[in-house]
Amino acid sequence: MVRPRSQEAHERVLRAALELFGERGIDATSMDAIAQSSGVSKATIYNHWANKEVLLIDVMLMVNGLDRDPEDVDTGDVCKDLTTVLTRRPPDQFDGPRERMMPAMIAYSAVHSEFGEAWRHRVMEPSRIALKKILRRGIKRSLLPATLNMDAAMALLLGPLLYGHIFHKEAHTQPFDFGGYAAESFWRAYSVAKAKSPTGTSRALRVVNAKRSSATEDAKG
Repeated sequence: MVRPRSQEAHERVLRAALELFGERGIDATSMDAIAQSSGVSKATIYNHWANKEVLLIDVMLMVNGLDRDPEDVDTGDVCKDLTTVLTRRPPDQFDGPRERMMPAMIAYSAVHSEFGEAWRHRVMEPSRIALKKILRRGIKRSLLPATLNMDAAMALLLGPLLYGHIFHKEAHTQPFDFGGYAAESFWRAYSVAKAKSPTGTSRALRVVNAKRSSATEDAKG
């Protein structure tokens, strides 16, 4: 019978790999180096990770908060539930390591196309699954049209986040809640009732507008 994995050893391997990948790059980091840094034998590491790419996936899932299934959300308010999923953020404790890792990750994914495709799938799929659950509940409850195209809905909801990640991050210091804006816009466009969003669903937009007003007032002196 296979013994249960030691959680402590598991975390040591992930954290050692994260540090080495960030410092040396992915290609220059060997499983031997990870074993030496973590204090976990290479044999034990290979028992749980078939190769370095599998380990790399787990490292990136950890720092992005995707190493566990996201909690399903069902408040009865479609817009609020969409906003919750679209505004989820990765763990603050990994902000530094994640920033150091991303350039190496992007470069590695560009060269190793199969790995890049697998990683993109793992990153996007949890959010897609959660969003589709919310939309299907909305359809079942007659809050959204039965003819709603799921692929188009995913593009409309996730597209603004991708735009923000690619174009907005470096060019703007003032944060903008693309997730809240996407959820609110989608709800207003597709709600069967075409009613005003219930209390609480415009929270994200109100926060953004409040920040903008504050920034404007500060600029005026």
